[in-house]
Amino acid sequence: MSTAELLHPPGWVWAASAIAMGLGWLVQRRTRNAGIVDAIWTAGMGGSALYYAAMGEGLPDRRLALALLGSLWAARLGLHLGLRILGEAEDGRYRHLRRHWHDDQRKFLLFFQAQALLVALFSLPFLAVAANRAPWSGWDGAAVAVWLVAIVGESLADRQLARFRGDPANHGLTCRQGLWRYSRHPNYFFEWLQWFAYLLLSVGSPLWWLALLGPVLILASLYWITGIPFTEAQALRSRGEDYRDYQRRTSPFFPWFPKDPSP
Repeated sequence: MSTAELLHPPGWVWAASAIAMGLGWLVQRRTRNAGIVDAIWTAGMGGSALYYAAMGEGLPDRRLALALLGSLWAARLGLHLGLRILGEAEDGRYRHLRRHWHDDQRKFLLFFQAQALLVALFSLPFLAVAANRAPWSGWDGAAVAVWLVAIVGESLADRQLARFRGDPANHGLTCRQGLWRYSRHPNYFFEWLQWFAYLLLSVGSPLWWLALLGPVLILASLYWITGIPFTEAQALRSRGEDYRDYQRRTSPFFPWFPKDPSP
């Protein structure tokens, strides 16, 4: 596959995502809720999985698996985010950006368009799967198993946090229940784990190396860039010492047993 042929499908994904993000930016201007960017990003990822599965030249059964896994993951996460956006005020992370940027809509537009570019970049593992013509093997079965563990774990973490936040008695406190006892961000951990499914589905693909971008980029984004740093900065602003105590005792990402409190 030439460079031009390789860049052609992601270019269409980028263009479609840019249009969607532009419309989302207009909605954000009216609603004053930038959280819609997360829902659009998720929908873009799900749509790109369907697009690559439809246009790919790989094994039909594997492309069907890609379409199902990618779209079901996006549908679940998109519904979760959509209900939160509709039912709550703007996320504290975006309120902080709005204050920090003095509500400069040019910066918000650039932010939304940067997310469109990330959809094209993060969806490249789907392209690797869609190009895989190798016969169905144990790698594919392992991929489905990893995806199931990841989707169940992320759903459970989201549900546990939503239940905790829904109790008014927990206002200003940090969730330490269920999976949140073993990781400060179990939802992020299982989100990262899910991308290994596409790496396994790409075994035998001429573009398998693109699938490496999934776990690497998601880990970098969640751990060092937009995930944990932004989320924990907001948690410290809203929960203060209670969250600092949680940080001291609980693994930041990979689930592990909590530390005993200091004497």
